[in-house]
Amino acid sequence: MIGLRFHFCFLVLCASLILPTQCLAHTCLPEDHVALFIFGDSLFDAGNNNYINTSTDYQANVWPYGKTFFKYPTGRPSDGRLIPDFIAEYAKLPLTPPYLHPGYHRYTDGANFASSGAGALDETRRGWVIDLNTQLKYFKNMETLLKRKLGEAQTKKLLSRAVYLFDIGNNDYLAPFATNSSLLLSYSHEEYVDMVIGNLTNVIKEIHKKGGRKFGFLSLAPLGFLPYTKALIPEKSEEITALVKRHNKALSHALQILASQLEGFKYSYTNLCSLLTERMNNPSKYGFKEGKMGCCGTGPYRGIPSCGGKRSLKEYELCGNASEYLFFDAAHPSERANQQLANLLWNGNLDVTWPHNLKALFENKYSEIN
Repeated sequence: MIGLRFHFCFLVLCASLILPTQCLAHTCLPEDHVALFIFGDSLFDAGNNNYINTSTDYQANVWPYGKTFFKYPTGRPSDGRLIPDFIAEYAKLPLTPPYLHPGYHRYTDGANFASSGAGALDETRRGWVIDLNTQLKYFKNMETLLKRKLGEAQTKKLLSRAVYLFDIGNNDYLAPFATNSSLLLSYSHEEYVDMVIGNLTNVIKEIHKKGGRKFGFLSLAPLGFLPYTKALIPEKSEEITALVKRHNKALSHALQILASQLEGFKYSYTNLCSLLTERMNNPSKYGFKEGKMGCCGTGPYRGIPSCGGKRSLKEYELCGNASEYLFFDAAHPSERANQQLANLLWNGNLDVTWPHNLKALFENKYSEIN
């Protein structure tokens, strides 16, 4: 018995020497631990909208969502995992549940604040979604809880080592056309884009004040060519595309400015628009049989969002194999597409993501553009 006890203690001692940890109360974190905090819209929403008073138009908690991987609907608007789920896997983190999930409080690994339908502007689908400023408020609430658990110094260390992943803005440009809102009509395209970028920039600066240093961003998707747009508002495709181009250019420029202004600011920017457009136009090159039609929905391109039969239109069609489709429903990639995109975010070269990929941010290995 003494020999066994000595052997066990020796193993624990060796483990502690190999993997240094921060042990506080009941929480032990490796010294190189990097958390993942997720902000954004439906491309990243792991199910936060399950827990708010909203319309079924902004929820994905019905079958067949989740059918491929989880085998039940989690609230993710896809047949399986989303981009952040794969990024967490590559970073050796557990899948990040929605922040509003009542049973999840392990914020030392990160948190997902994203909300389907959300925009950078408070006015985008106000009252139905968790806008970006409210997501920031939730982040600050979480920081307070972490300070109680870890103490102020260790919380700041955790937040400074973390990666902050953003996908936001898509709904700011789609919603005004989809809902006949007059918001966009009140501004020039340039003024409107400046407002969206300005709101996002303010949130980034607030997170930076809390210690955040490493950020990942996606450009807008090719919104003018989604199955949703082509089915419901094809006459607006050209105007939406012009806004997407203006936004993506402005975001890239804004990030360069932030890198010159904010101490320690490192970022990864991935052109989602070009990656999806390439797959829409050449699906077979990437292993898809269909690049322009949704797997689940109805109407032209299955672009009318009826998947699951719980929205205003109850009838829907479902393809036989979601992995053969670039899009699972009217606007969201399939799990297979999400995995391909996540791989490019994680270890893509400078043709895909710049000035760093996410792997470099997690590993603190930076290679600057010459």
